[in-house]
Amino acid sequence: MDDRFNTFAGWVLAAGIVALGTSIASGMYFKEHAPEKPGFEVADADPNAGGGAGGAAEVDIATLLPTADPAKGADVFKKCVACHTINQGGANGIGPNLWGALGKAHGHVPGFAYSDALKGVAGNWDFAGMDKWLASPRKYAPGTKMTFAGLSKPEDRANLIAYMNTQGSNLPLPAAGAAPAEAAAADAGAAPANAEAPAANAEAPAAH
Repeated sequence: MDDRFNTFAGWVLAAGIVALGTSIASGMYFKEHAPEKPGFEVADADPNAGGGAGGAAEVDIATLLPTADPAKGADVFKKCVACHTINQGGANGIGPNLWGALGKAHGHVPGFAYSDALKGVAGNWDFAGMDKWLASPRKYAPGTKMTFAGLSKPEDRANLIAYMNTQGSNLPLPAAGAAPAEAAAADAGAAPANAEAPAANAEAPAAH
């Protein structure tokens, strides 16, 4: 009886030693080693990064207007025609007629039912304000009826503003290289843009 017990205990002890040895050996064999040549580090995406008006760095519209192309702006305006006209004496649609909108007060078209949100924006439509409006109507005038999401490309906005300016406004454009303060001064006649203006598809680009 004692011999069999001793034999059994010996086998158990031997098995334990083998298992421990195997564990130590495999741990040493598979120990993690740094690669000889490290790979590229992938940084976490910036939660604030993104397209359109939100994540990209803001572009001063005054730096783009001197070289903006009204002809290209006329093409961009095609996105607005479902809601707006821009010819002199043109009829209002879903949005107001935009003839001569730059330089005018927000909500300036007689008889058009602008939203209180837009009418509540102080000042007149200027280049900087129009740029912000076109980038995101809902950010510029929270509560606006205009459902157009906005134009994400600063160049498209600059071209569109340059085109609008040729349609009855004719305000002096900022000089090339003008500082923001100088551009604002040159813009005095056309202050903040909020004529619920160009950009069509709901409160068509200029007035609601």
